[in-house]
Amino acid sequence: MAIYFFSDVHLGAADKHSEDTKLAMLSRLIERIEYDGEKVYILGDLFDFWFEYRHAVPKEHLKIVFKLASLVERGIPVHYITGNHDFWLGGFLSREAGITIHRDSLAITEQQKRLFLIHGDGLSPSDWKYRILRRILRNRFNIWLYQRIPPDWAIPLAKYVSSTSRHHTMERDKAFLEDYEVYAARKISEGYDAVLIGHTHHPEFHELDGGVYINTGDFIRHFSYVRLNDGLLTLEFLEDEE
Repeated sequence: MAIYFFSDVHLGAADKHSEDTKLAMLSRLIERIEYDGEKVYILGDLFDFWFEYRHAVPKEHLKIVFKLASLVERGIPVHYITGNHDFWLGGFLSREAGITIHRDSLAITEQQKRLFLIHGDGLSPSDWKYRILRRILRNRFNIWLYQRIPPDWAIPLAKYVSSTSRHHTMERDKAFLEDYEVYAARKISEGYDAVLIGHTHHPEFHELDGGVYINTGDFIRHFSYVRLNDGLLTLEFLEDEE
């Protein structure tokens, strides 16, 4: 039985053709998980935007939510570590789909491997402006204020802002790639066997002194994911399996 890790699908971010491709590729991965999966960890940004009201959620993503819920019903736990596009997750996914939500990061032991999982936004020491913005966006009072805007206005507005932010940060974060490896090396020095990070959309597998740094990549261009089987971590690509 294998454990799967993936991130950065950004559902809802592109045109219909691109979204259909994403859904098809993600469905293929879910089918593989159904075959030999023991557990799933999503390292953030499954959605390009997600915001919950008391009686409303973005309806366009429910097809994937139902697929993930079916994994849980099969006895395959799904864990979700929030990213910078979906840290406004409320209780819907955990209540209705049985998905376990984790904020920011997660330290786990799987198949006798100590793993540290994190989405990765704001990791670079020079990214201090974003860390300030993140505090503002995550402020409970500001979230409450945004919930006062009717969904038909609030969701399209947030999608527009999210899209603008994504294109800006993707280019900026390329300059931080070395910082992610330094961060991973520091966590490995604390005793972890591997550090898995998303966010950059740049799949990487680096053996460091005492452990491994893996970036899960994305489901926009690379369709990459990580698999842990018999204690061995591998970075894999769905297109390679066609």
